[in-house]
Amino acid sequence: MKPGLQFRLNQQLTLTPQLQQAIRLLQLSQLELEAELRQIAESNPLLEFSEDNPEDIDGDDREVVEPLPSSSASTSTSDTVDDADAPDWSDGDGGGEDPIDFSSSGNTSRNGSNVDEDGFEPQSAAPETLQEHLLWQLNLTHMSVRERTIATVLIDALNPDGYLTEGVESLLGALPADLKASAAEVETVRRMLQRFDPTGVASLDLRDCLRVQLEQFDPQLPQRELALRIVDSELELLARNDIARLARKLRASEDDTAAAAVLIRSLDPRPGAALDVTPVEYVAPDVYARKDGGRWRVSLNPDCQPRLGLNQHYCGLIAQARGTDASWMRGQLQEARWLIKSLESRAETLLKVAEAIVRRQSAFLDYGPEAMHPLVLREVAEEVGMHESTISRVTTRKYIHTPRGTFELKHFFSSGVSTEDGGSASATAIQAMLRKLVDAEDARKPLSDQAIAEELHRKGIQVARRTVAKYREAMRIPSSSERQRAG
Repeated sequence: MKPGLQFRLNQQLTLTPQLQQAIRLLQLSQLELEAELRQIAESNPLLEFSEDNPEDIDGDDREVVEPLPSSSASTSTSDTVDDADAPDWSDGDGGGEDPIDFSSSGNTSRNGSNVDEDGFEPQSAAPETLQEHLLWQLNLTHMSVRERTIATVLIDALNPDGYLTEGVESLLGALPADLKASAAEVETVRRMLQRFDPTGVASLDLRDCLRVQLEQFDPQLPQRELALRIVDSELELLARNDIARLARKLRASEDDTAAAAVLIRSLDPRPGAALDVTPVEYVAPDVYARKDGGRWRVSLNPDCQPRLGLNQHYCGLIAQARGTDASWMRGQLQEARWLIKSLESRAETLLKVAEAIVRRQSAFLDYGPEAMHPLVLREVAEEVGMHESTISRVTTRKYIHTPRGTFELKHFFSSGVSTEDGGSASATAIQAMLRKLVDAEDARKPLSDQAIAEELHRKGIQVARRTVAKYREAMRIPSSSERQRAG
């Protein structure tokens, strides 16, 4: 066994149950932590939740000093836990966009009153998933048991857009062995599913999806047949919006071709996306950052700190207990004290990391996204004297409220791109510059990825065209040709 691997295994073996619990508490979000603590408190009578608002765990707001050099490390020892009992955090664990502009598709918004006749606001039910919606229809459809089994497997294999990306042949292996279904039988059931609501689910590709939607229109509709011909063989020309050439190839008038193109663009290229609704998540910030007297100050949100304490009644009974009862209660008291100390250490760690991030990214808070500096976990870990894995845990699903909005702490980390003066610019700053260039461009002559890269070069940012394309796609900004058509 390699020495490095043996060392890491030995580290994991020496982690005490208390330290493992402390590490687990550190990586939990606020809601998860609350649920975890309530579960622990139910099994330990020595613990109780206080309904009174606790005092701010860190006292007065902590002032953030001027930014430190990247090579320096913090030597602060203001821990709230005794060194002998505090957890040693340093022992941590080592279908793309469619080429066609379907601008009018997928619009499922409905107008309605927000208040009913009695003046009460309606309560939103849990959103229905695509699979649930299709299974509900399947239960109302006249199918044999054999067909229902195949349909259930197909529905389970759909991606969020409603497509079968695996293909019919590969799905045969997911069927029960005793079913012995053929590819033709699976294809027949798939065709039936395509006509469920939303029409076009269980399609194999975009052409298949659009064709089945067009087939639902009245055959007497003038544009239907021409639209089917375009979908079958000329989607590439439609994507380029070259109506004149499209009309010549199909030997149709430009007016009829344009009308067929409008019909195709009214279809939904992602039929399952309308039901792939992510519930709105409301978060309470764990940390606040505000400017006071020209300096950024950081404080914990007292409302997000667990109100957990010792039950004094049960603590008083320990002296009266005898035998195994006394031993059990003393063990519960020891666990309760360790848990409370772990929570204090968690709060202190969160505050120290937030302070370090605010120090490094004060320019972002002052001037906006274009001033974001490159930052990696290692830099913060060196400054606060912790392991990188600890920084990763403490910045995941932890939020900071700033005058510019509420952000996850991970938002402030990004890689760097070289600049002409030998420095570096963060990916977040480059994306903000890219957005600004696109917003200011001439809609009739939008900037290509190469033109955007050249503009960034003029600003001293050395970035390649393919990098611009990657950032643009990540920001869901259409290509220059698509922006030109939309303009």
